[in-house]
Amino acid sequence: MVEEQAIGAFAALAHENRLTIFRSLMRAGPSGMSAGDIAVAAGLAPSNVSFHVAQMERAGLLRSWRVRRNIFYAVDTDGVHRLLTFLTEECCAGHPELCGLHVAGASGGGRGAAQAAEGKLTGDTAAE
Repeated sequence: MVEEQAIGAFAALAHENRLTIFRSLMRAGPSGMSAGDIAVAAGLAPSNVSFHVAQMERAGLLRSWRVRRNIFYAVDTDGVHRLLTFLTEECCAGHPELCGLHVAGASGGGRGAAQAAEGKLTGDTAAE
């Protein structure tokens, strides 16, 4: 991931409604949620959901697919993994321990990224 892509991903998450949607989709897992279910969970109008998920999809954080008349969205764990890798390489010089971070299950590919995005990043002080 290049810096411009990382900026786009952070910008996509830097909005209360988009962060709420992202967190709901992280909890939903790979099966994702329909746009209607996202609207209910986030307390937003369907048109607002469409706007917000489109921004996160363009940023590489979500993927979508159609089933009959419904559009489903899920977190793109590869995109999240790329963002976390960018942070580790660019901000921690490739050594997450320098930043006081450990990504649970990071060697598991996209799964570790998903766990990290769900809030399972731990600092050195968390173990104390």
